[in-house]
Amino acid sequence: MTHSQRTALAFGVVALLLVIIGFAQSWNVALAIMNLCLISAVMALGVNMQWGYAGLLNVGVMGFAALGGVAAVLVSQPPIVEAWQSGGTRLLPAAIAFGLMLAAAIFCYRRLGRGRHRTLALGAILVTGLLATRYFLDPAVAAIEAVNPAKTGYLGGMGLPIIFSWAFGGVVAAGIAWCIGKVALGLRADYLAIATLGIAEIILAVLKNEDWLTRGVKNVTGLSRPVPYEVNLQETAWFIDLIAWWHDDRLAFAEAAERGDLLRQFVIDGSSIFVKLCYAGLFTLVLALILWLSVRALASPWGRMMRAIRDNETAAEAMGKDVTRRHLQIFVIGSAVIGVAGAMLTTLDGQFTPTSYQPLRYTFLIWVMVIVGGSGNNMGSVLGGFLIWLVWIEAEPVGVWLMQVGTGWLGADHPLRLHLIENAQHMRLFFMGLVLLLVLRFAPGGLLPEVVRKHA
Repeated sequence: MTHSQRTALAFGVVALLLVIIGFAQSWNVALAIMNLCLISAVMALGVNMQWGYAGLLNVGVMGFAALGGVAAVLVSQPPIVEAWQSGGTRLLPAAIAFGLMLAAAIFCYRRLGRGRHRTLALGAILVTGLLATRYFLDPAVAAIEAVNPAKTGYLGGMGLPIIFSWAFGGVVAAGIAWCIGKVALGLRADYLAIATLGIAEIILAVLKNEDWLTRGVKNVTGLSRPVPYEVNLQETAWFIDLIAWWHDDRLAFAEAAERGDLLRQFVIDGSSIFVKLCYAGLFTLVLALILWLSVRALASPWGRMMRAIRDNETAAEAMGKDVTRRHLQIFVIGSAVIGVAGAMLTTLDGQFTPTSYQPLRYTFLIWVMVIVGGSGNNMGSVLGGFLIWLVWIEAEPVGVWLMQVGTGWLGADHPLRLHLIENAQHMRLFFMGLVLLLVLRFAPGGLLPEVVRKHA
């Protein structure tokens, strides 16, 4: 079987699974899963760029995804005028003090030689700068958070369409990744993993506690949408006519008294499906664009250079390649893609909840997507994003069904049967481990392993 045939077969199986879910459960469920699969595929592409292209072990995926979520809030939410008037303008002196501290620290680090004098000077600059920053920042933050804290208590955003936040999320994540990479990319692979995990926890801690920025754990709800609302669709004439035409055969055989109620139910169900299809169209466009750019980049001389650095850094350095600079480059690009996915996820949810970003849990899922799909292969990462999210979501209902069937010989009220059914949600961990074990045993390179084409 050729690689193209294998790819087509793998995606055909995933499509078949979604169709089965649509018929067995509902098309609303199938489309909801597909939208999350699309977002997961984008996120897996970002991780694959870092690991599959350059061998960078980034375990701070959720931190960059959270930055994308912050971008959705900062772009789409309207500005809170009262908060800006009471404390927003007072943030400027704090920002100036913080910027001066960074500039002085960089100047001192570059101008002074290694030794005790540089250490003492840097310590004095950092302590003085932080104290000055807090002196201006604390009163401003207190004033902002005091403005109607039950509903706002933060600065708000720019009031723009939320779809702009997808690009802005990538920019924010890329900027933070550049700052992190300048410090952490000189570390060994295992130390880099620990550093990125710790940085992700720091990012999430800031988002949870700095209420003036994103309301913290009070969450930001009611984010705007790039697609219509179901309620508006249900009151729109063209949509009602469309649903009536689609279900014309069923409505024709219904009693006159029941036809109105039946049409109303069809409109309600159809509006939810239509909205999910609109999201799926937007997410598919983003995924297709990033995938196309990724494939073109990997096939270019730049992509071959990145793989050469991944395979043998020492040889690449001997050939005159700036390994650290290239690592920083791909770290920033991959983090930007993760930031785009984070903004898309927050847009789909319609709210920003910092506590939902769990670095260890969901970072593990994204890495499983890349490993199972095939690291170094862009199509493999997309496949892994779809397949692993399908397994993650459907493992619980399948687990409940297996427990019910497997314990059918026990009494309906048997304690063991009730215990197994109540804890069937843990089957998703079993299925995830089983899938990973089977792939690593029988396909160590992933379901769609990397294909290296030799160039003359």
